[in-house]
Formats: sequence, C-alpha cells, structure tokens
Amino acid sequence: MRETRTAQTSIFDFYSQHEFGDFLLRLSAQVDSHPKVLALIEKDLLTPQAKPTGRKGMSVESIFRCMLLKQITGVSYKMLAFHLADSQSYRAFARLDRDCCPGKSALSSNIRRLRPVTLEAVFKQLAVEAFDNGHVDADVLRMDSTVVQSHISAPMDSHLLNDGIRVLSRYFAKSPGMTGVKLRLTDHRKASRSLAARIFYGKKAEKEVLYEQLIPLAWKVVKQSDKAIDQVTSQCGDKEKGQKWIESVAHYRELLKRVIDQTQRRVFNDEDVPATQKLVSLFEPHTDIIVKGERSIEYGHKVNLASDKNGLITSFSIEKGNPKDTTLFVPVIKQHQALYGCVPTTTIADGGYASSDNIEAANALGVSKVAFHKKNGLGLKDMGIKEKTLKKLKDFRAGIEGNISELKRAFGASRALWKGEDGFLSSVWASVISYNLTRLVRLTPG
Repeated sequence: MRETRTAQTSIFDFYSQHEFGDFLLRLSAQVDSHPKVLALIEKDLLTPQAKPTGRKGMSVESIFRCMLLKQITGVSYKMLAFHLADSQSYRAFARLDRDCCPGKSALSSNIRRLRPVTLEAVFKQLAVEAFDNGHVDADVLRMDSTVVQSHISAPMDSHLLNDGIRVLSRYFAKSPGMTGVKLRLTDHRKASRSLAARIFYGKKAEKEVLYEQLIPLAWKVVKQSDKAIDQVTSQCGDKEKGQKWIESVAHYRELLKRVIDQTQRRVFNDEDVPATQKLVSLFEPHTDIIVKGERSIEYGHKVNLASDKNGLITSFSIEKGNPKDTTLFVPVIKQHQALYGCVPTTTIADGGYASSDNIEAANALGVSKVAFHKKNGLGLKDMGIKEKTLKKLKDFRAGIEGNISELKRAFGASRALWKGEDGFLSSVWASVISYNLTRLVRLTPG
C-alpha cells in the first residue's frame, strides 16, 4: 500500500557541497513548507482498494518530488532513473527508501497519474500560500500570452493521410494477437508511403494528380475498418479485448475521415479550411493552430499568464482554440480576485489586450490604472496614467518576457512532451509549479 509521506528519512541522506546541491536542499525545505499539496495529489495516487500487504512502492511525496526534479533538470525518464540511482543528492531530495531505485517505467507511470485538474489545484494552493506569506506583490500586475507547442512535426495532409492508413493497417495486422480474429485485408501501407513521399518531393502541378490516387486509397482503408469492426464484433471471444481494439480502430477511422475531408476541400475545391476545423495530428488531435500577429504558425495551445515584480506567476490558464488577447484580460483580474481576495491597483499588458471595454471592466472591478504597451487608439486619459508612468510600466512589463523565456527554456514549457491532451495539460502545469517553487527558493533567505 502506497504511503503519502516517506515514513522516515535516512541518516545517510545528504546533499553535496555544490551550488545545485544547496539549491535542492532549499527547494526541499520549500516543498516541506507546503504540506497541503500532498493532500491534493494523493487522491490521484492512492488506491482505496489496495491491500495493506506487499510492496509499498514510491510514496506520494517521492512521486511529486521526482516530478519536480524532471521538470527542473529537463532530463528524460531514463536519465532521471540513472540520477536517482547514482546521486545521493537526488535521492535525498526525492526521499526514496534505501532499497527503492525506480526505473524509467515506474517513474513515467507514477508521474503521469497526476491529472491536470489536480496540478492546477496545486498551483493555486502554492500561489495562495505565497501570497499569505508576503511573497506575492499583488499591487502591480503584468500579463502576456504565449504558445506551448505540442510534440508533433509540421502537419501536411499527405503525411496525415499516410499516418491514418499506416495506423489502421497496423491494427488490422495485429488483430490476431489482440482479438484472436484473423482479418484477410489488403495491406495498402507500401503504396500509401510511396504516394505521400512523392507528394512531399513533387512539384505543385504533380501533387493534385497524386492526391487523386492517395485519397481513394484512404477511403479503401476506411471501408476496411468498417468491415474489420464487424468481423471482430461477431467473432471475438474475449469481449473486453475486442472492445478495446474496436474503440481504437473507430477512433483512428474517424480521424482519417476528417483528414480526407479537409484534404478534398483544400486540394480539389480550392477552399480555405478554417483553422478550427483542421486536424493537424492523429496522435495529438487536441492540438490548436495558433497564429500571433504576423509571426509563423505554431501548433499547440495558447497560454495566458500574469506575474508580479518578483517574477512569480500569479495567474495562469491554458486556452482552447486561438482566442484574441482582448478576451483574456478580464479573466486574469477575476482569477486574482478569486485567489487572493483583491485586485491589483495597476495592470500593464501587451498591446494585443488593449480595448476601451477592458479598461471599463477593469475599473469596475476596482483596478485604478490600466495600461497597455501599445495604445491602439487609446489615450493616456483613457488609461488613467501619465506618460512618465506609462514608460515605467512598459519597462516593468518587459520583465514578463524574461519570465516566459525562463519558463520555456529551463522548465520544459516550450514543448509539452507528455502524450495525449491530459498529458499536455499536466506537463504544462508541472512546468509552472516547478518554476514558481524555484522562484520561491530564490525569494527565501538562506
């Protein structure tokens, strides 16, 4: 049965006399000062039906600390397992029992059990406690948005069609081992791979002709999947295994149909398919297409955040779609009000947030001064500030660019590597939590 805390730390635990060893020691003390966090995450990790006998496994505390180590160091699960086996400082921080040496699979399966809603609650708990302890300066607030990328390559319709054909054909081939039903279906993977490659390297005039061959091939595989599902449904003896296979095939079949539709509309109907209707990955279908101004297109999710003068992230949200920044301004102030029981007296945001409606809404909530980096038609009188004050606030706002850079560069929020939508969200929240705890270590004397 898993324990919430490591029952007793070893007398042999120590941290190396090194800058990073000192940081881990102070970070450990910082984590200990927030005991309510473990009560939040144990719901995801403790199984009520678990028997009290047998191996205990990693404690809830150790799993959370290993998650922090992974985000702060930026290593893979394989390298994290090595460091936990090799480094006394890492083991002391993770509070592992003497005979506990988790492998990469154990680390991955345990850390990935932490749900995004739980990690969001942990972020809010830490933020509130930091405010209560006087570490958060809620008087002046700066905000901005950025994009966290999904772990996918740049999408092309030909590659997406080939992915759908390849994945479904692989499920057909694995049916005997997974369901006990042998399917006699033509394998189109070789032809699909060849056509996709020719489209990628071909000239523009050749592509449409090649798509006229690839799309019918994709439709053949869709029809094969319908036939395969019928066969497995009627012939599979193990209904549970059969249902799992059927759900997987049905999932990828529907995604392939979406890709076929958007390709036909784009290639043959010469239609500009809206970004909200496009599928850019069969394996990360939650991914949004994000375009900020005239910059290059990014694939992932837009995040909206605010920080104080100490660089602590005081508000954070992961958005769906590509909402305009103007719609994200007021929610930040409301989240502050809900978390800390007050609103900032002054806010400064990027020009994309600027609108008279946002100024009026912020004033109505109690914000005295609302400034924007670019005026976008608004005067100083509208913002309620002077030119000198605006210049100081612009300099202050520039600091959030550094906060975002550190969050992405040092804590893994540039690209979310965990699979699936929940994995993406959990990865981002883990990065934000690790960032804020590191900031709190820097703010705490010692």
